[in-house]
Amino acid sequence: MKTLENKKVAILVENGFEQVELTSPRKALDEQGALTHIISPQKSEVKAWDEKDWGDKFKVDVPLTSASADNYDALVLPGGVMNPDYLRVNPQAIAFIKSFFEAGKPVAAICHGPWTLAEANVIRGRKLTSFPSIKTDLINAGANWVDEEVVTDQGLVTSRKPDDLPAFNKKLIEEIKEGIHNRQKQMTA
Repeated sequence: MKTLENKKVAILVENGFEQVELTSPRKALDEQGALTHIISPQKSEVKAWDEKDWGDKFKVDVPLTSASADNYDALVLPGGVMNPDYLRVNPQAIAFIKSFFEAGKPVAAICHGPWTLAEANVIRGRKLTSFPSIKTDLINAGANWVDEEVVTDQGLVTSRKPDDLPAFNKKLIEEIKEGIHNRQKQMTA
């Protein structure tokens, strides 16, 4: 049974995202009937990082300049080191991320992906996890950082690394099924 039919999910990436952190959630969402779109500041294609070297190129479905959170039910933020580092200095990317929180829509970030959440100023008072090397950045942004496989807080799903993807994907799907999280909206006010 496909439980996410008629749901649209944005996956925001820049060059250097960790390949499996896009492909695994995308496959899980597709299997549940969701429509996924790769959103990027890049116009036509974006290049993955695959553990220790460049990975595959992926078609950009919607350029960031044309994307609106109004058209999506949820947002996925893969990690990799370069990807969130590029995104967090892009004002349009940060505004796109913040708009999901303002609308109370589920957001899922893995590995280094939560770096962008710190920049968007949406994690103060939130419980979350990430790759350990950005722990201090997230704590300094007001987060309650924990070292757990997957953490869910009012529609925000976070995980630490690719090994956590099965749990991350399961919680992502659950949060999208639940829909709008009004407490998520309240925490951005």
